[in-house]
Amino acid sequence: MMVSLKREREAEVEDDDDEGIAAGNIGRGRVPEDRRSRHCPYLDTINRQDEVERAPLMSVLDFDFEKLCSISLSHINVYACLICGKYFQGRGLKSHAYTHSVQFTHHVFLNLHTLKFYCLPDNYEIIDSSLEDVTYVLKPTFTQLHISGLDKQGKLYRAYDGTTYLPGIVGLNNIKANDYANVVLQAFSNVPPLRNYFLEEENYRGIRRPPGDIMFLLVQRFGELMRKLWNPRNFKAHVSPHEMLQAVVLCSKKNFQITKQGDAVDFMTWFLNALHGALGGTKKKKSIIAKAFQGSMRIFSKKLPHPDLTPEEKQALLVTEEYQEQMSESTFLFLTLDLPTAPLYKDEKEQLIIPQVPLFSILGKFNGNTEKEYKTYKENFLKRFQLTKLPPYLVFCIKRFTKNNFFVEKNPTIVNFPITNVDLREYLTEEAQLTEKNTTYDLVANVVHDGKPTEGAYRIHVLHHGTGKWYEMQDLQVTDILPQMITLSEAYIQASLHSSGRDKRPTATTQTTTQGSK
Repeated sequence: MMVSLKREREAEVEDDDDEGIAAGNIGRGRVPEDRRSRHCPYLDTINRQDEVERAPLMSVLDFDFEKLCSISLSHINVYACLICGKYFQGRGLKSHAYTHSVQFTHHVFLNLHTLKFYCLPDNYEIIDSSLEDVTYVLKPTFTQLHISGLDKQGKLYRAYDGTTYLPGIVGLNNIKANDYANVVLQAFSNVPPLRNYFLEEENYRGIRRPPGDIMFLLVQRFGELMRKLWNPRNFKAHVSPHEMLQAVVLCSKKNFQITKQGDAVDFMTWFLNALHGALGGTKKKKSIIAKAFQGSMRIFSKKLPHPDLTPEEKQALLVTEEYQEQMSESTFLFLTLDLPTAPLYKDEKEQLIIPQVPLFSILGKFNGNTEKEYKTYKENFLKRFQLTKLPPYLVFCIKRFTKNNFFVEKNPTIVNFPITNVDLREYLTEEAQLTEKNTTYDLVANVVHDGKPTEGAYRIHVLHHGTGKWYEMQDLQVTDILPQMITLSEAYIQASLHSSGRDKRPTATTQTTTQGSK
């Protein structure tokens, strides 16, 4: 009776995996290999090539999307049809994959979890070395030797559709309005410590999380996306961040959406802190996020009397202990730079003047002397800042947007910044100046916002360490760009490499083939 119930349950689930069959044959010897496994006649029907007539930018074998059955919408026991690229559940007699194979004569299927190939409706496993490229696209793997050489060469690779690309310099699909997240993901994918950590799944696979915690899904999806971006054997020269963005929507409780334009700085702030926490990081325990981006500063804060008080009352309050300057130490993952107010009036040609400001002028906020008033709901404070420790990678966020109850306003001021050798020594405390030998930074990524505050678009400039060349990426478009053109843009987020890491970075090599738009 128990045996018959078990068989009925297995028939309902339709999970005919070989491991289950082998488990039932313990004691009776190993299950013999099907003779057809190594001589499947349907391997030439696998469609790796893009169907240009139907969708120029869609590959038939596209594993970037969520792994769920296209009919039952289930994540359990999903197989990919290697002829049309659709996902189906199970491979038993009543399963969706079996029905699809009979109806459309599509015979070769891949189990997306076990990475095994099967021929349906005959239901035998296919064993063939020619299918290794398909499994590598689904789940790329990197060795230590491969990772150590990523920044030492600028070799162009050719995708299956014939386009050439540089691993890491790959366009991300803008599904609807997710370019604000794309530029942040592309920037972090080109930060070597972060990249090297996530390219090896073993680095974070063993991290223990409490039961029911969904935040670790963010780590898994970011690792998968990182490996796809740096995959030298892609079938196409772009990647769709669909699964990554679905994890963002879920983990952020829909604060960041695929269909609604967001703010890149807000997303980056949440993403860094979410990754730090999901990787087991705390205030005392450092994660790879903190090791790469965390610095420290000294904050001097002084409480201000209410402006409605009389001068005598203000003077009396200023001598009390509550209104004396307080000093505190704080860590940071990025520094926010304030722009001067944009001009309201037009020039003689009836055009608005676009002002320019040097980077070192707005960096004066952290020299320890510049004071700025910060207003809260009840109280006002006067604060000044000074850096005490510089991180390996320094991130600047240039505050371009101001929000009020009615609208969002954008400051178009151009920031004049050098690409290399940005020296921050004068913004360190005297003690830190003695301990920090190298205080210069080189730009490695520059996020730009173009257009109106709520309707604009994002693009990013990225330095490829192997070639020493700069590339501009906007959605699927990837073009090379001169460093002189980068400084003319409305920079929003900048990531820079500390000079201590410059010596480890290889010198630029010559690149004989240029990479065009994709």
